[in-house]
Amino acid sequence: MSTRPAQSPVWSLIETCASVAVGFVLTLLLQAIIYPLFGIHTSFATNLWLTLIFTVASIARGYVLRRVFERLHNRSAQE
Repeated sequence: MSTRPAQSPVWSLIETCASVAVGFVLTLLLQAIIYPLFGIHTSFATNLWLTLIFTVASIARGYVLRRVFERLHNRSAQE
């Protein structure tokens, strides 16, 4: 069984931001396609703000969960 070095908090944040950046672009594109199909008509600026709000929430969620799981992993490795 190999032991991996713990991911630093900074790298956790960088990885989460990279993942969310891809999701940000994908969400903007999907909103432009899907919203009109459901009769929701918004401006690009509104879509941008909505995506930004959810992106910030996603970064925070991803970072916190990664740190929790890293702590759980380290705790179980010490037992």
